[in-house]
Parts: sequence; structure tokens; C-alpha cells
Amino acid sequence: MSTVPQSTSRVDSPPHHGINDGSGAACGSHSYAIVDEQGKAVSRDESLTEILISKGVKEANFISAIVSLGEATAHIAVILQNYVDHSYAGTQNSSGDDQLHLDIDCDNAVFRAIRESGVFAIAASEETPKEVDVSSNTATEDGPLYSLGFDPLDGSSIIDANFSVGSIFGIWPGKGLLGRTGREQVASVVSLYGPRTTLIIALPSKSRDGNGQSDITFEVTLVKDRSHWEVSRPEVILKPSKKVFAPGNLRATNDNAKYDALVKHWISDRYTLRYSGGMVPDVYHMFAKSGGVFSNVSSEKARAKLRLLYEVAAMGLLVECAGGLTTHEFEDKSVLDFTVDDLDRRMGVCFGSKDEVQKYKDFMFSK
Repeated sequence: MSTVPQSTSRVDSPPHHGINDGSGAACGSHSYAIVDEQGKAVSRDESLTEILISKGVKEANFISAIVSLGEATAHIAVILQNYVDHSYAGTQNSSGDDQLHLDIDCDNAVFRAIRESGVFAIAASEETPKEVDVSSNTATEDGPLYSLGFDPLDGSSIIDANFSVGSIFGIWPGKGLLGRTGREQVASVVSLYGPRTTLIIALPSKSRDGNGQSDITFEVTLVKDRSHWEVSRPEVILKPSKKVFAPGNLRATNDNAKYDALVKHWISDRYTLRYSGGMVPDVYHMFAKSGGVFSNVSSEKARAKLRLLYEVAAMGLLVECAGGLTTHEFEDKSVLDFTVDDLDRRMGVCFGSKDEVQKYKDFMFSK
């Protein structure tokens, strides 16, 4: 999210707090017709459905749930491509970050897509931080329903530089998000908007039919004028070690001696720095290069802002299904084992290749 300093004199700076309502209202500035009628939405649906079936997903509602996130992604790609309005919506999300009109438009695109799918019961997002009933009269009467926690636009603070940004989605079975752990997710999906529009999908073994199915993370790319999803990486695997680092919240090194020592180790050991300031592109780089380490660590004066429900749990599932490790910033425990006891619960994290995360633990958890 983009934050304007309190001293700013910009006339469009937010005068009050507020959140989106989760209604999924259509964007007044951009039509989805170019990707729906002209772009053949049915072909998009069918292509992603076929890919999911080939990966061992059989349950129809579950397939529809993931396909709806593909549709939301295609619609957000259109919004971003036509984005020229840099103004603020006059509201702030629960973190105090000022909401761009763009954030609201992307949030609505997701709510609209999941409502139309008829397979979701509850959803909450960074822009709409409350459990919203998204079931409707069109909801299917057969098969299970799902709940969704998501960040519709991760990286809006860097979008004006035309950097890659993304969306983050975590899917839980049943109705409700409070009291759940990331380990309970049946899938997570991350969209990346850059020169290409891609989805990276994590399916734990419990979500894949057939004996002996393992966890899997794979990538699909939106091609043929946004009319078709095609597998671009059949399987994403994080190697045990890779000397690439993305150190978030570096301000914390000023008063967190252990984090400062770790960052200096990465530099002195000639790790390659890959850091954009956006969680999605920085973690996604590890998937593209088969390894690395991402950290976002707190200190007394610089607290981490990542939300367990909207960002951490979904990204953690992707990393672990790809063979990597995750840990809480100060506790030797997978991020997937923490409970969403507050929709706005935040934490610092480390994600990445197994050996690299172990090195993080050696520095950060030492006595």
C-alpha cells in the first residue's frame, strides 16, 4: 500500500478512515468486455480447468474456486494496464495505509469474480478486513463451499514506478476464516502482473486425488490475448540453497542487532541482492530462480506489517509446497501453524530454500 506522509499538502490525501464494502461493484472506468467477450472468458475457464484436472484436482467446486481467481486476475490485469489515476480514495485500510482508487477497483474485481463463482461462503481482504458473506442465490447447492483471504494488490506503493505487482489468495475449506491456520488451506494462488500475467498455484497433497500424490507448486501464464491459460512451469521446486537474498524492512537493522548481523553476513558472503519492495515479486523471484531467501523482520522501532491471513499464510503454503521452509521472525515455527485469531494479525517472516532459512534461524534464534 502507498503511504503519504502526514505533513503532505496533497489535496487528495485521505481525510478519514474507511474500508471497502466487499460488494464487488463494477469498476466505472474500465470494462472487462475486452477480456470477456473479445478475450473469450470461456476459453480461459476451460484451459485452467483442464490444467487443474491434469494436476489431480477432481472436485468441481474446488476447480471453480481456483478458476474464479484466474478470472479475477485477468480482470485486474486490464485495470492495471489502463491505470492512470494516481489519486487516493479518501480512506485508509486497517494498517493506516492510504487506499488508492486502484486498490478499491482491484478489491472489487476479486469480490465480483468469487461471488459469480457461487462456490465461496466467506471472504476477507486487506482492503475489506472483515468476514463478508459472499454466498448468493446462484450458489451451488451441491458440493463444498470455501472461504478466501486475499490481498488484491500487493505492491501498490511501487506501482507508479511500473514495477511488477501481484495479488495473493489463500483458500480454506468451509465457512469462516477466524480460528483457522495456514496449514488448513486447500490451495493458495499468487498472481504476478508484469510483462506477463502469471499464476503460481500451490496444491498440498490432500487436495490432489490419487494415491501417492505429493505437494506441488506450478505456474501458468495468460496467453493468446488473455484468452487462454498455459502451463509455463510444470513444477516449481526450491533447491536447498541459493545465494540470493531479499531483505525486507531493512530499517529494523538499526536496532535489531541479530538482523543487522545476518544482513551483513549475506553481503560479506557475496549473496546477490534481489529486492523491489514488493512481497510478491521478491518471493516470486525465488520460484523463478529455484531458490533464495526472503525476510521481513521487526525491531522495537520498525514493526513488520505482513498480515497472516492476507499475505503470510498463502505465500507460506506456496513456499512449503515447493520444498522450501518458512518460519516466524522470532519463533522457530512454520508460519502455517499460526492461528488467525485476528483478521489483522501481523508478523515478521523468513521464507526460502531450506538451508537459507536454517541460516536465518542460526543467526536470529541464537542465545
